[in-house]
Amino acid sequence: MSTEPETTEDAEPGAPGAGAADGPQTADATAPEGGDAGAEATAETEATAADGSEAAKLSEAAAELAAQRLERERIERRKAEKQGPVQAGTKLSGKAADLLAAVRAVESGEKPVARAFREPEPAPRGAAPEPARRPQPVLAPAGAPSAVAPEAVETVRAVLTEGGAPDALAPQVAAALGEGADDQLREDPWQLLRVPGVRPEQADQFARALLGAECGPDDERRGRALTVWLLEQAAIAGHTALDASALAAALAQRSVPDPDSAVQSALAEGEALVFQDALDTDAPVAAAPAPEGDEEEPEERPVRVLVGLERYALAEESLADGLARVVNSLPKEDATDWASAAASASGSTAELIRAVAGHGIVLHTGGEASRAEPAALVAAARGLGLRAYAAAHTPDGRRRFAALLGATENAGASQDIGDDHGRPEVTVAGLLSGTEGPGRDPEGAFALDLLVVLDAPQLDVETAAMLAESLPDGARLVLSGDPGVLWSAGPGRVFADLLAARVCPQVASRTPDPGPIGELVSGIGIGELNQVEAPGKEVVIVPVRDAGEAVHRTVQLVADSVPRAIGIPAEQTQVITPGHGGAAGTRALNTALKERLNPGPGRFGGFDPGDRIAYSPEPGRTVPGHVVKADADGLHLECAGAPVVVPQERVEQSVRHGWALTAHQAVGLRLPAAVVVLPGDAAQALTRPWIYTAFGRAERHLSVVHGVDQALARAVAEVPQKPRTTRLPALLKAQVPVPAPVPAAS
Repeated sequence: MSTEPETTEDAEPGAPGAGAADGPQTADATAPEGGDAGAEATAETEATAADGSEAAKLSEAAAELAAQRLERERIERRKAEKQGPVQAGTKLSGKAADLLAAVRAVESGEKPVARAFREPEPAPRGAAPEPARRPQPVLAPAGAPSAVAPEAVETVRAVLTEGGAPDALAPQVAAALGEGADDQLREDPWQLLRVPGVRPEQADQFARALLGAECGPDDERRGRALTVWLLEQAAIAGHTALDASALAAALAQRSVPDPDSAVQSALAEGEALVFQDALDTDAPVAAAPAPEGDEEEPEERPVRVLVGLERYALAEESLADGLARVVNSLPKEDATDWASAAASASGSTAELIRAVAGHGIVLHTGGEASRAEPAALVAAARGLGLRAYAAAHTPDGRRRFAALLGATENAGASQDIGDDHGRPEVTVAGLLSGTEGPGRDPEGAFALDLLVVLDAPQLDVETAAMLAESLPDGARLVLSGDPGVLWSAGPGRVFADLLAARVCPQVASRTPDPGPIGELVSGIGIGELNQVEAPGKEVVIVPVRDAGEAVHRTVQLVADSVPRAIGIPAEQTQVITPGHGGAAGTRALNTALKERLNPGPGRFGGFDPGDRIAYSPEPGRTVPGHVVKADADGLHLECAGAPVVVPQERVEQSVRHGWALTAHQAVGLRLPAAVVVLPGDAAQALTRPWIYTAFGRAERHLSVVHGVDQALARAVAEVPQKPRTTRLPALLKAQVPVPAPVPAAS
């Protein structure tokens, strides 16, 4: 690695974020990332893009949101057909038994309940459930959020003013609570917590202003609202459920005197669901036969009691059902000549093709260079006459895969990958919305035979459930990705859970990422921060003493050093930093970079034509682009070569400057150069996956603005991915038989 000399010059850091106002308010949309994927989910708010020149044309974002809404409605209908949300057939004792006893009391009518919790019959192992077909999405007009009547907003505004809350929250409260929102707030002021960004102490202050003396920490409404709020915060952090004891402890920390009663109240009102999962989900070991005449009960298996929000619990269950159907619906007889395709390949590519030939679902792991293997698979499948497609997380990933597919075609590995079924490379969002890919058959399933999902670690449970439920019977699914990168911004760890469950074949690529950057990132993946030889200045370390110097050196690198010494222009260099806030977060860095690279007054929400931006059409998804112009229709952007118009009222929520991003925003991107900024205050946020992801965004050059001393090496060696609580492995093992091992490539 090369090391640039230190400099004594300090740059003026960008303006810090606005301080907290008195009373309830929305949280800062640019809060620090903190190394947690969930932080990106709170930082990126839903927005819908509209094409100003064609009012009737529907945007990808609106189409996807409509598809998600329909999928959730389908899950609701599916849940109503079942006897209960999950299998809960094992015995409990202690607090877990008390918790379930309270739920049973609700069932018996002792307390009102919105939903019953009855145990379903367990599905026989290896039998796929009847597929539930998702209808063809009906697209909503672009840029048209759900309308709230002005009079409803005004009545809510009056209640907020009475309670001392900012009246600017009125539209959000009215949308979140629906009809009669003002009455709901008066009856239960803690419903204010349903608005994203409102904190419990702010809701408490609002409740005291409305309720007066009758307001107290032991109020049942408060306990119930805090239970739901904690589960929502857990989902933001990536969990699909929480251990009941952890939830109770969190409630106690927030001065709820009887946490168990608070949880029971939330369950009784249908605000949450309760589950039991066996801790040991492997095949049970046969116990020794009991002596004759001994009537001892069989040994109970240890279980954990989980509490979760219905939305994510049902998505996880729907995902498990969909994956089981894909595994079990593979035709017994297949005339496709997979053997010849495998024979024409070699190494892990041949192993991947053989695995796909015999299984409905296959997992493929590897770094950036390994993407050539699924490209060869898609080309071979299309050459065999199959409708094969690959879906990437980002438009940039789609572009890179298209280049690999073109190289495969030019090498003669494919007989024909023409346009009979459309271009084979799509984005996940475009595939789900129907704006890209093969479209859907009359039953609502994708019109394809093979789907390869790239960047699989970025799948959250809801997106993965929609993909799985949309696959037709007999289709094959390959999930491909680098297990070392950060997990999804949304709840779940789908790819990691599937790898851990071992219910489908796994093919590990033996294609290493090349060059000094590939060597450095590969070492980080196994917990080693190695010195690498970089004769062409592929890796440069820039030591800094403080955040001000970090900002100064970053601007210097992007605007001068990298273009001059490496030949990579500023527009092809991506700055990556751990958080949005702080003296060297994305806000400060983008302020300094805009001043140097595209100074201007920022007449439209702080933006000027030519500004580099990060557009979030939905939470957890970031598309880079630049500003074209602004007019009465909104802010005109160009993202991945496509025009996007963001209405003025959505700009603040969905568009940021994009010279500097967090690693979660940058995941799925690859640029010729990356400048990773590690200020001293970021030491606690660093994890091995964060560093692996950030460093791995660079193709030709990586500069590390290094101000964390030994914390970098310590994070690589000792700080793994933050754990997430999920149920998918247990659900999968109950439905999917363990596959036979795939023969290794000769």
